[in-house]
Amino acid sequence: MYSLGEFHRFHGGGQDFLYLVPSGGIVALDGMTSEILEQLDQAPLSREDLIGRLCSDGRSSNDVEECIDELREVKAIRNGQKEYAKSEPLPEAFPLQTIVLNVTNQCNLSCQYCYEFGEDKVATPEGKPKFMEWETAKSSVDYLFAESQGRKSVHITFFGGETLMNFPLLKHVVAYARTRAEELKVKIDFSLTTNATLLTPTIIDYLAENAIGVTVSMDGPKEMQDKFRVFSNGRGSYDIIRPKVENLLARHRTRPIAARVTMTSGAMDVKKIYQHLKHELGFYEVGFAPVTTSPNRLYSINEPGMDSVLEQFNALADEYLEFALRGEHHGFSNVSDTLSELHQGVNKSLPCGAGLGMVGVGPSGDIAPCHRFVDSDQHVLGNVTTGIDRDKQNDFLTRGNIDTKYDCHECWARPLCAGGCHHEAFVRYGDTGHANLHYCDWIRGWTDKCLQVYGAIAAQNPSFLDHFSERKAS
Repeated sequence: MYSLGEFHRFHGGGQDFLYLVPSGGIVALDGMTSEILEQLDQAPLSREDLIGRLCSDGRSSNDVEECIDELREVKAIRNGQKEYAKSEPLPEAFPLQTIVLNVTNQCNLSCQYCYEFGEDKVATPEGKPKFMEWETAKSSVDYLFAESQGRKSVHITFFGGETLMNFPLLKHVVAYARTRAEELKVKIDFSLTTNATLLTPTIIDYLAENAIGVTVSMDGPKEMQDKFRVFSNGRGSYDIIRPKVENLLARHRTRPIAARVTMTSGAMDVKKIYQHLKHELGFYEVGFAPVTTSPNRLYSINEPGMDSVLEQFNALADEYLEFALRGEHHGFSNVSDTLSELHQGVNKSLPCGAGLGMVGVGPSGDIAPCHRFVDSDQHVLGNVTTGIDRDKQNDFLTRGNIDTKYDCHECWARPLCAGGCHHEAFVRYGDTGHANLHYCDWIRGWTDKCLQVYGAIAAQNPSFLDHFSERKAS
């Protein structure tokens, strides 16, 4: 008896599609495949009954059988009981790709929602170095190359605290890592995240000359930026950083410059924020992420607020589609990132590369799953001088695997979500392996919207999808 498989049906550009959950693939439907699915949507049918019903309109049985077999091949229909398909096991040797160097845990801002210093912090920096020293940085670079064997390219991201408070070390790392990469015939690139308060012409020129990618943490126009992104005396940071950002965008042309927005109860006007950062200031891309916090904080976004955010995301996604159909760059990176994963057929067993292809390193040299767990004694996985503790690493990855998140096993969006951010899970539920259940409906709504955009582009301007063939390919 045939019955429906696990998929999500969507429409885009006048074409019906299926998003296939077991594989993360996307297929377009024609008249016959749609009718097969409609027949099975009413009740399971035997092969003979299914063929008989479709041949009643004059179709050849060979054509119908071929279509049935194709749908079985992609698991859009099934013969037998519904079963959860376990993810592919991770390879025993998984080379490192990216290392996030938290070159300092100090910051010159006092953002109220900060995950490092705010009320929900997991870091325990007491008694540890505040600034990474050269020997630790050198060991971190050596660790990256030692653990990335087999990779053709590796990446170093500089992070903080405020990254530029330890700018001299950053320059040493870039020079040393470039030399090592040349010796090993490996490609290397660099990026950093900054609050932009310490940018100077000299620093900007260095970043441009060395093609270092820059992401600026900025929450929008003055009234939103100054709501929570303040100095310790409560003074807002907008007036300080705006001229510095404008200088950065004018002088740094070797890499696209992005803005990252932390959405809070005080910064939820997505369209206004995007308009300001993209069109008034001139960032190449703008990405948004809701603040990671317990739900009872004043700056947390409640459920009605997230519904409003989704509406605005959808409106920007529609605008993105208009640009894409004209073959033009838009700049809303939340859409681009999701389309990239859809185009590559991503089917995640883990929410991200944390603790696997990527690790964070604190000023002490301690290894964490990612930058958000740096300096947390509870989440340390090892040290760059002694290596990673494989038992701790395996425990983290096992608990974070989609196979252990039973709440996710019936969700059609799990190939892209895999249960959500480890850090968000820990802050909300006290367990890095807990599914982010508070975001489920939101994620499904957003994924459906991105699928519609993808389908419309595939149907009406498929060459635009070539942009995503290499994006995030590593």
